[in-house]
Amino acid sequence: MENDHSLKEFELICVIVNFGLGTRVIKIARGKGVSGGTILLGKGTVRNRILEFLDLYDVRKEIILMVSEKKTAHEVLEALDKQLHLRKPDHGVAFSTSVQNFLGTGNYEYKKKKESRREDHIMYNAIFVIVDRGKAEAVMDVATKSGSRGGTIINARGSGIHETQKLFAMEIEPEKEIVLIIAKNEITELIVTSIREELKIDEPGKGIIFIQEVSKTYGLV
Repeated sequence: MENDHSLKEFELICVIVNFGLGTRVIKIARGKGVSGGTILLGKGTVRNRILEFLDLYDVRKEIILMVSEKKTAHEVLEALDKQLHLRKPDHGVAFSTSVQNFLGTGNYEYKKKKESRREDHIMYNAIFVIVDRGKAEAVMDVATKSGSRGGTIINARGSGIHETQKLFAMEIEPEKEIVLIIAKNEITELIVTSIREELKIDEPGKGIIFIQEVSKTYGLV
């Protein structure tokens, strides 16, 4: 007989808010039973005429990642929506995606799950694009022309077989940028195809794209 863990479903909660709100997000989540999370720094790229005029359209953001059981994740999203007013413009975005398993907290053991058919109708996808530093704006330009309303850029470093460079005979890891775009299901393919072609993603070392289905979303207006 399988233990209870084999029946549990997990989700990754991703919350994108203005700089300084990350700690509050985690505090709200802990109040619903989440053990903790990770805060990343990024910048938003949603276009706004007034902000562009003031040269403020690249706003610092915090990206909070947390994993919990599916039921808890949905409770957290609802609490965040209520307390942070995510339904109002420019108050943040929160969504969740499925996770096959969850390790590292000491509370769970790994056990491969049986595949299950999803009954929920997928309305949005999370598109992740990893490119060399300086290319993120080009990614966003292409995505915007294809229907995207904006995205979030996160700084990172590469460590793949095409990512090592040398400086004064020392190997270094070049800086990367991760672009996160939440797109409606019906325009996801167009956005991905356009980025793939314009950025020549199929060429070695040019970048990586992966897409995840989004379970629940708040803050997308």
